[in-house]
Formats: sequence, structure tokens, C-alpha cells
Amino acid sequence: MSRIPMIDPAAATGEAAVLLAAVQSQLGVTPNFIRVLANSAPALKGFLGLYGGTGEGALDLRTRERIALAVAEENACQYCVSAHAAIGRAAGLDDGEIAAARAGGSRDAKAAAAVAFAKALAAHGGEVTAAEFGAVREAGYTDGEIVEIIVNVALNVLTNMLGKATQVEIDFPKVALLAA
Repeated sequence: MSRIPMIDPAAATGEAAVLLAAVQSQLGVTPNFIRVLANSAPALKGFLGLYGGTGEGALDLRTRERIALAVAEENACQYCVSAHAAIGRAAGLDDGEIAAARAGGSRDAKAAAAVAFAKALAAHGGEVTAAEFGAVREAGYTDGEIVEIIVNVALNVLTNMLGKATQVEIDFPKVALLAA
């Protein structure tokens, strides 16, 4: 059971109600994570803005989902691993690619560099080596795309922290953590 109540979209008021309705309209569901985040309309608005902004960047959805899986696994957030395994499947990642991302890689060489860089960022609080930075650049990522990888990692660290701290109830098919 979540440590912070989930806001029922039907009972929400003000800006939270508008934001929850927008999520429901776009996704067809309102994930429990979003319902917990709705306890603070400004926090939900900020999250949705950053999430929407990253979706407009150069990184494709599958690469962003690979990054989310690697970061969630690194941070041992079962909610986020479960959510991004489902979202990743919907985006076209197969079970092998989901497993590779969770382990910090990919069968796609360019995506593997982004995922390895993301995992290093998450594992070391942003302190990456010159070799790790060079590897992502050598894989063909531009400076803008490297910034997007960093922002995607930060966004996912935020969701991992919220998921773990609040112990939000998993509303996706549960996926066990690799370390479990």
C-alpha cells in the first residue's frame, strides 16, 4: 500500500483534476504513480512538462525506454522496472531487448552506448569517466543528444525516488528486480 494516498481522478479538484484528465485522455489510464504525484499539482505539472519535453527530443522512444529500464534497475525501483517493461513492449522492445537494457546494454550498438552511459550516470551520481563520456560520443551521439540522455536519467531518478519512497502500488504486470 502506498505511503501517500493515490488521488482519485474523479475526486480531484483544480489543476490536479485538469492534469489527471489530460493523462487519462492521452494514455487511456491514469497510472498509480501519477495519482500519487497528483498530491502536489505543481510537482505533477513539472513532471509532465519534463516528460513531455523529453519526448520531443532527438532520442527515440525505444532508446528512452531502454534508459528508463537501466536506471530503474540500477536504482532497484520495482514499480519503474515493471512500468517501463510494459511501456517498452508497447514501444516495440522484445523481451531480449528489455533484459539487455535492464543489464545496461542493448543489441543495437548505438543504443547500447546510450544505455551504458545512462547506467554509469545513475550508478555514480553523474560522475562519469572521460572514457564513458567518450564512448557515447564515439557512438555518434551529438552534444544535444548527450544532454538529452543526461536529462532522461535525471527524470528517471526522480521517478525511481518517488516510487520507492512512497511504495506506490504496482499497477503494471510485476517484474522482479534482477538483484532480488
